[in-house]
Amino acid sequence: MTINGWIQILIFVGITLALIRPLGGYITRVMTGERTLLSPVLSPVETLLYRAAGTDRDREQHWSGYMTAMLVFCAAGFGLLYLIQRVQGSLLLNPAGMGAVEPTSAFNTAISFMTNTNWQGYVGEATMSYLTQMSGLTVQNFVSAAVGMAGAMAIIRGFSRAESRTVGNFWVDLTRATLYVLLPICIIGSLVLVWQGVPQNLSSYTVATTLEGGQQTIAQGPVASQMMIKHLGTNGGGFFNANAAHPFENPTALTNLIHLVSIFAVSLAMLNVFGRMVGNPRQGWALLGVIGVIVLVGIATVYWAESAGNPALGITGGNMEGKETRFGIALSSLFAVVTTSASTGAVNGMHDSLMPLGGLVPLFFMMIPPLGGIGAGVYGMLIYAIVSIFIAGLMVGRTPEYLGKKIEGREVKMAILAMLGPSAAVLALTAIAVVVPAGLSSLQDAGPHGFSEALYAFTSAANNNGSAFAGISANTPFYNIMLGLGMLMGRFLLIVPVLAIAGSLAAKKTVPVSVGTLPTTGALFIGLVIGITLIVGGLTFFPALALGPVVEHLAMTLGQTF
Repeated sequence: MTINGWIQILIFVGITLALIRPLGGYITRVMTGERTLLSPVLSPVETLLYRAAGTDRDREQHWSGYMTAMLVFCAAGFGLLYLIQRVQGSLLLNPAGMGAVEPTSAFNTAISFMTNTNWQGYVGEATMSYLTQMSGLTVQNFVSAAVGMAGAMAIIRGFSRAESRTVGNFWVDLTRATLYVLLPICIIGSLVLVWQGVPQNLSSYTVATTLEGGQQTIAQGPVASQMMIKHLGTNGGGFFNANAAHPFENPTALTNLIHLVSIFAVSLAMLNVFGRMVGNPRQGWALLGVIGVIVLVGIATVYWAESAGNPALGITGGNMEGKETRFGIALSSLFAVVTTSASTGAVNGMHDSLMPLGGLVPLFFMMIPPLGGIGAGVYGMLIYAIVSIFIAGLMVGRTPEYLGKKIEGREVKMAILAMLGPSAAVLALTAIAVVVPAGLSSLQDAGPHGFSEALYAFTSAANNNGSAFAGISANTPFYNIMLGLGMLMGRFLLIVPVLAIAGSLAAKKTVPVSVGTLPTTGALFIGLVIGITLIVGGLTFFPALALGPVVEHLAMTLGQTF
């Protein structure tokens, strides 16, 4: 570890913290229908979209109606993206002559982008045409992120309302999140990326002659427009197979910083939205404190592990395997933690080359995860807060209360279901993959590292992350189908219980604060939520982690191989 490395990390931390309040205030005004700087331009467009869709912006929905609208929209997005992939060989904007995507790969990819996971079992520049990248993948990058923001707004309204039967209008939330938040930021950000050298064109691939006299095909295309929303929407799906390690996706230190800040920007701002809408901004800062402590410890751990080198190979002074020299150990370690803690999945280095403890942190962060995706981070953290409040109530022998709402059996059951759903998907599907020949044949390594490859894949899928250890050959019918099922379970076994909690809380009366009410803005509450988050994650996944990264670390330290 070096001072220069820590300065780079602190610059990122400072910028993200500085953006929270202004961006949080803007999103609050947008999602509550207040006038903003962009309203004169975008309000007529918003009205036109509602008229075209036959939507009444003033008609709100019960949580079940909100959920139904969300599920129907996601199903339609899956069907359309699957169709585009299957017929892309007959469509326009296909200069490389890409044929139809294989059925199970198209199934996996359609689920992946619809659920905001963006797991990629295919080679982007050799599989997807420009039209598929733009009208299929990039569009889902926007709307799947907006779906997450809509889910967050529903549960925020659950806490901020009293004796209400509605939690908002899904179509209005979806439209406003896309039109006012994601699109404007991405337009500006894409232009900055183009300035930095990220391609944005519809030209044919370039064939170049190398110094040795060979032929090399250089892929290009509409890259910048997909890169910006890929990170801002915590999607992670790259235009190229190497993702953000590719020099066309991430050519400079500035583009790397933009990617990192974009991953955290809206997710952290949504915590500020939560605090503003419940009438106490300190509530949002308390949850930010929980996330900040966990993430900073994770960054320090990965940076330390990668800086120590590889004792099994006698390498000291740092582990540069799988890392780009233009980023180095500090920024590669930072990117690995940021992308997994925010359920993004983009990578600027190969996680399969991380040291055992360096790989343990991203793997564990996908399992908890501390921040979660855009929007999903808010309701994911609120799930942990609800469980923490419930446990604290049991300790003192009184009914748990959070933000003036009694936390009762229904909310706790739904919170536990939301926590266990993705966990069950990870453990069950990993167990199948490491005992059947179709699963084992795709693993690059034997022993605990091979187990970690399978565990990482299903953890990434079921927790809507999308990154991979890269040692696993996942584009097979077995993994395409199994990972697709994992992504479905991880997305909807979480978001459906969250909407049920939102409806239940919105219907409750507000309970006045008393001397027995646990303060939820101080260090005690922050420490309690941190403890519950780590304990629940540890108890759920420790056996699987111990079979992979922990055993691998011990073996490497002792000089053993598998």
